[in-house]
Amino acid sequence: MASLAILYEHPLWFQPLFHALDRRSVDYVPISLTDHCFDFTSPPPAPLIFNRVAQSGFLREPEHPIFYTAALLDQWRRMGAVVLNGPEALALDSSKARQLSLIAALGHAIPQTRVVHRARDLVAAAQVMDFPLLVKANIGGSGAGIVRYSSTDEMIRSIDDDSIPTSIDKVLLLQDYVPPRGGVITRIETMGGRFLYAIEVESSGDNFDLCPADACVSAPGRKAIAMTSVTPAPDVIAAAEQIAQAVGLDIGGVEMVVDDRDGISRFYDVNALSNFVAKPLEVLGWDPHERLVDWIMARIEESA
Repeated sequence: MASLAILYEHPLWFQPLFHALDRRSVDYVPISLTDHCFDFTSPPPAPLIFNRVAQSGFLREPEHPIFYTAALLDQWRRMGAVVLNGPEALALDSSKARQLSLIAALGHAIPQTRVVHRARDLVAAAQVMDFPLLVKANIGGSGAGIVRYSSTDEMIRSIDDDSIPTSIDKVLLLQDYVPPRGGVITRIETMGGRFLYAIEVESSGDNFDLCPADACVSAPGRKAIAMTSVTPAPDVIAAAEQIAQAVGLDIGGVEMVVDDRDGISRFYDVNALSNFVAKPLEVLGWDPHERLVDWIMARIEESA
């Protein structure tokens, strides 16, 4: 049995991690969810499981593994494995509504948001909000399922012609469009619930695919986005750490935007799939995968 199993779905996103593990001679087995099955008697593939399943998996395959993964991780943990980014983290990662509920309960600012489960209810929900507004799929990823609307009429037309965003769980969010100060959002990466690094990512207001990883940045036809290493204010770092710890993220990012209207930092997304930034030596001056491997090796020793 290997010391570590990495459960993944995307064919390219984790090559940098695999290469880093190989360089350090870590004994691991990569497990692709394609054609995967499990029963209730077989032991886990390793004492330590690292969940790397992306919410955007439904974009690549209609028979996506998101909910299958929740059952699989729960089974492996019941059989004695330690699971990084386990079922609870996956459940929060799979619901923008639950993320916002948790963030607001912790006392942090979020964009004004209303939640519905029928597209036709968006019109009534919008009556107490000011346009422009975003309609977001509750389960998204890589900017999928987010559309900006400038008026009620525009949104009604989208509902009528069936071009309104949809979510695989049928839950939709109607959210205030927050104009980003400086034209950027901030993505704060955490490891073990602690600050790892942060980047500012260019945000035009109409492009919501802000994935910073190599496989995203190099995707054919994808518009280049600027990314800059930053050190957020101490209160922002503390808030991101608190959110990550409350979610139960072993590895994950928290996204925040400074509202240009009032200067308030509004937290709006939790991402349990930290792909890390493309070209890290250029952007950060160091490679976060090396620190991730250090952390994983320590967890392997703890789980042995």
